[in-house]
Amino acid sequence: MNRLTSPYRCHLFICGNDRQGARKSCADGGAGPAIKDILKDQVAARGWKGPVRVSQSGCLGLCERGPNVMIYPQGLWFSAVTPADADAILAEVEKLLKG
Repeated sequence: MNRLTSPYRCHLFICGNDRQGARKSCADGGAGPAIKDILKDQVAARGWKGPVRVSQSGCLGLCERGPNVMIYPQGLWFSAVTPADADAILAEVEKLLKG
């Protein structure tokens, strides 16, 4: 095993958990995957690939508040996210990259 530090300044995790309608989940209505796609496309369009990584995650444990997006290592958490929130999340990422 090699212990390394993250190569990313910001890593966005978008919950893609799908409970198949058994109870609320972040993937309901395709919201989680749509948010991930928008964020991933915008990170690339802004030239942030490299310092910023966008990944779909499994359950983050708070699907009742979802869809959820986390930014690490900063520990920022966004809940009840819609695709319309992507610009606000990206504005936070931009602040982190400048700081």
